[in-house]
Amino acid sequence: MRSAIVLGAGMAGVGTALHLQQRGWSVVLVDRGEPGRETSYGNAGIIQSEAVEPYAMPRDRASLWAIATGRSNDVHYEVRSLHRHLGPLLRYWWHSAPRRHAAASRACAGLIAHAAPEHAALIEAAGAADLVRRGGFRVLHREGRAMQDAVAEAERLRARYGVRSRVLSPDALAAAEPALKRTGAGAIHWEDPWSVRDPGALVSAYAALFVRRGGTLLRGEAESLGPGGRGWRVRTADGTVEAEAAVVALGPWSPALLRRFGYRIAMVRKRGYHRHWRSTRLLDLPLLDAQNGTVLAPMAAGLRITTGAELAGPEAATGPAQLARAEAAARDLLDLGGPHENAPWSGIRPCMPDLLPVVGPAPRHPGLWLQFGHGHQGFTLGPATGRLLAEAMSGETPLVPAAPFSPGRR
Repeated sequence: MRSAIVLGAGMAGVGTALHLQQRGWSVVLVDRGEPGRETSYGNAGIIQSEAVEPYAMPRDRASLWAIATGRSNDVHYEVRSLHRHLGPLLRYWWHSAPRRHAAASRACAGLIAHAAPEHAALIEAAGAADLVRRGGFRVLHREGRAMQDAVAEAERLRARYGVRSRVLSPDALAAAEPALKRTGAGAIHWEDPWSVRDPGALVSAYAALFVRRGGTLLRGEAESLGPGGRGWRVRTADGTVEAEAAVVALGPWSPALLRRFGYRIAMVRKRGYHRHWRSTRLLDLPLLDAQNGTVLAPMAAGLRITTGAELAGPEAATGPAQLARAEAAARDLLDLGGPHENAPWSGIRPCMPDLLPVVGPAPRHPGLWLQFGHGHQGFTLGPATGRLLAEAMSGETPLVPAAPFSPGRR
């Protein structure tokens, strides 16, 4: 029986472990903590079937100036830490040019098409349907010009990819979401995405399914990964385990580990925040306030208010500025109660400069496989990229062309 160690029990790692297991592999899933407690826990909880094109860096002067001067809440940065991000950010800007972004979008759209079906199979097998709502989500636009642009963009995505959406007038949005105090210029309702009321619990449910099917889940430190008699080994709380293959699915921590093996991987590390509020009247569906770069998501713990991206140093203390602005914008839309937590959650989104995740074999180390860099879409894409990697490891025909995601791509 073929064997593998999967490092990282977030959505990408758990998805990979389950797909390898389905193909007859003996799999040990290793994490330093509980499954789904890091980046996979802290997102807005949306399985985004509408996200057929990856997030590009703005290239127009107005958007870049708004970010540079701090008027946009989509991105917040620390000047003293910006040099750490400059190289990856310049590559991100380069890959966001129209022609290169179009190529990345073709690859991303093919993968996104498999995201919901892959989740659906796991949700049913894990008995996790109570965590999932299949009603889409909405994007609120406060100003008329922004709403007009959003309508045109929704029509473009419908024509090119078949993405379904509805345009909601301010009155229609008020009827759909009575808790809103104001409805701006209306909203786009993306109809096909699913929302999850506890993202960490869904990852945990998938991990429990993996264990029920005979998989092994262990506490361990990824930094101990090294060559072993059978291929690769890692130390765990239960002793050293070995396998013929190892998968690095450590999200933002992947480049640091792989540096030990001679790989220099550029990554844009975006910090994000959220906090739950005890709102007396929750929203029916998640709502993205486009002007303020925040998602208001009804969760089991209350109303989760999320932020955009913060560019800071790895040792920098968490900062309240971006979340404070997001919470003030939310208070303008809803009657918020008190915060559920005194201190907000924060985590890192691992974004590749060329906009696509890294999925495939390490170029110079047989038996070492990579699965990370999903940016804002790890929660959405983890099971689909897990299948793509498991197919490559098993010698099967991939569900989508694998070359755009290859670790050796140029």
